[in-house]
Amino acid sequence: MKAIVYTKTGAPDVLTLSERPVPEPGPGEVRVRVVVSGVNPTDWKARRGSAPGEPTPFPEMVPNQDGAGLIDAVGAGVRSDRVGQRVWLWEAAWQRADGTAQEYLVLPERQAVALPDDASFDLGASLGIPALTAHRALTVAEGGPDRLGPGALAGRAVLVAGGAGAVGNAAIQLARWAGAEVVTTVSSPEKAALATAAGAHHLVNYRAEDAAAAIRRVAPAGVDIVVEVAPTANAELNTAVIGANGTIAVYVADSDLRLPVFPLMSKNVRYQFILVYTVGETAKAHAVNDVARAVADAALQVGDAAGLPLHRFPLADTAGAQAAVEAGAVGKVLIDLG
Repeated sequence: MKAIVYTKTGAPDVLTLSERPVPEPGPGEVRVRVVVSGVNPTDWKARRGSAPGEPTPFPEMVPNQDGAGLIDAVGAGVRSDRVGQRVWLWEAAWQRADGTAQEYLVLPERQAVALPDDASFDLGASLGIPALTAHRALTVAEGGPDRLGPGALAGRAVLVAGGAGAVGNAAIQLARWAGAEVVTTVSSPEKAALATAAGAHHLVNYRAEDAAAAIRRVAPAGVDIVVEVAPTANAELNTAVIGANGTIAVYVADSDLRLPVFPLMSKNVRYQFILVYTVGETAKAHAVNDVARAVADAALQVGDAAGLPLHRFPLADTAGAQAAVEAGAVGKVLIDLG
C-alpha cells in the first residue's frame, strides 16, 4: 500500500511517498481503507518539531490525525458486522506511529466512528480534531452543559473568534444546533460570508467597527462563552464583552498572554485552556458521541455552502497539503486516497 512517511522533523520535504505492507488488525482493532485524510495545524507542527532534523518518536511516522473511510477487517473482540461500515477517524496519530496519510490504517475500534450513509467522506475527514475541540470549548462553562444537543445552550450567548476557521466553523454549527445565540468576529467581507454560511446569527467585522460595542448590542449582559483562537490579540475585547461567570475557552497556544486580572476577577471569569488530545476520557467520549449525533442530525456540514471551503490534494502531495495549512488556507484541507 502507499503511505506518506517521515523519519525526522523538518519542512514539508521530509515527507516521502513509500510502499508499506498492508497492516493486520490486532485484538480490539479495526482496519480502515482510508478514502479521505484531513489535515490540521497539529499535523504540520508535529512534523516540524521544535527544530529540524530531530529524531521522531517512532522510527517511521505517518502523519495526520483525522480521516474517513471504510472498515475492511476487524481484530479479535470486534463485531464482524463492522466490516463494510463507513467511519470517521479521530486522533489516529496521537502517541502512535500511524496517521491517516496512508491507504490502510489500523487503530482501536472506538476511534472509528460510524458515519451515516448520507454524510460524505469529506465531512467525516473534517470532524476529528476541529469538531471535538469545538465541543470541548462549548462545554466547559460554569454550570454546564457538559453535553451538547438541541436546546443544551438555549439562552446562552456564544462568541466565536475567527469564525472562518475549521474549529470556528464547527463551533458555530454546534452552538447553533445546541440553541445558542451565536456571534462571530471576522476580518473581511469574504470571511463574513463564510461565517454566515456556517450559521452565525450576528457578524462583527473588528476591522470596520467597534467590536466591543457591536457585541454588547447583541449581548447587553455580556457573552457566556468565548471560543478563542487568538487570546493575546483579543484579550482586551474579551475582557470588555465577557459576562459575569463567563468562560473564555482558548484552543491555540499563543504568545505571552497578559490579562487585566481585576476586571476579570470582578466578574468571576474563567479562562479554560484546551488541548483536545489530553482531555479526560469521559469528556472525550461525550464529545465523540455528541459530534456523531450532530452529524446524524445533519447539523454539521462542510463545503462552500456550509462556510468551510474544501482544498483537495492527492496523497503524493501531502507535503503541499500540509504547507497549505501552515500558510493559513481558509477552509479545510483534504487529501484524496480514492
